[in-house]
Amino acid sequence: MNTRCQIPILFSMFLSMLSFVADAQNNLGFRKIFNGKTFKNWEGDTSHWSIVDGSLVGVVSKEKPLKTNTFMIYRGNIPENFEFKAEYRISPEGNSGVQYRSEKVENLAFALKGYQADIDGANRYTGQNYEERGRGFLAMRGEQSVLKEGQKPTITGSLGNTDDLKAKIKQDDWNEIHIIAKGNHLRHYINGVLMSETTDEDPVKRKFNGLIGLQVHVMAKMKVEYRNIYLKKIK
Repeated sequence: MNTRCQIPILFSMFLSMLSFVADAQNNLGFRKIFNGKTFKNWEGDTSHWSIVDGSLVGVVSKEKPLKTNTFMIYRGNIPENFEFKAEYRISPEGNSGVQYRSEKVENLAFALKGYQADIDGANRYTGQNYEERGRGFLAMRGEQSVLKEGQKPTITGSLGNTDDLKAKIKQDDWNEIHIIAKGNHLRHYINGVLMSETTDEDPVKRKFNGLIGLQVHVMAKMKVEYRNIYLKKIK
């Protein structure tokens, strides 16, 4: 092989090496919490959740209707302060989200209440902070908010226009969700872009620990997939 033919191959190898190094740096300190093969450390309603091609897949259909929101719940160790990362893909009509610092709902199997990094297929709500079975909308996409006891969220700043931020989210394709929960400060990122930021100063309702869960929402039909799920302890 002559030198001229070797150059494209060497350049391709160089780009692959750079990509590998970048991935390693981005995931430094993260541990994978879903092995892509079994439900180890996870529990949920397997009539709606399955494992397909290395992904956790949640489905609602005419044949598998749903009466209340259900969650695939992580049962491994969860630090108080953490970063969570996962790739997700959701059907256009779908509604889902990543529940965190949450607790189980009494008398309902696989139901959770608490903070949620919202996701939907139309990207109307994706990126916002919504408290499931609680205070509701805490910070819409593009908002920085502060929560006080007995008051509606106070909007203290902007992260950008909601439609401009929406343009950063791919529809009916894979996206990355990234949650940073440190103290009472909660940040939601999609594809590396900060979508909402919440500071919870409510001494009664704020939470500093709890469960992580992946949601399937009540609706006529939907499908959501999660893969490459990572967790990192932070100080």
